[in-house]
Amino acid sequence: MQDAEYEERVDQLFNAIEDEIDEVEADIDVDASAGILTIEFPDSSHVILSRQIANREVWIAARSGGYHLALDDDEWYCRTSSESLSVLLNRVFTEQLGKVVSGFDLH
Repeated sequence: MQDAEYEERVDQLFNAIEDEIDEVEADIDVDASAGILTIEFPDSSHVILSRQIANREVWIAARSGGYHLALDDDEWYCRTSSESLSVLLNRVFTEQLGKVVSGFDLH
């Protein structure tokens, strides 16, 4: 995958995540700038998604840890937990909000 294609895929991903966050019933703020998607929760905790162009990954920093995701067959997967991005975001948001979040479906 070339840099331009990777950038386009991550832009689409970040836009889809922002759309999905709009469906979560919580006071969550989202800021997208400089290739980073910062999500702030009501308790002032954050989840940060950043693009890693050199290795074609998306990194997520959350209260529960750091995760590196790579694209495999049009799906983003975490290299350490083997979770899809949707499963990982549902888990991380549930942990950060203290209530079950199951709305992420990013394919």
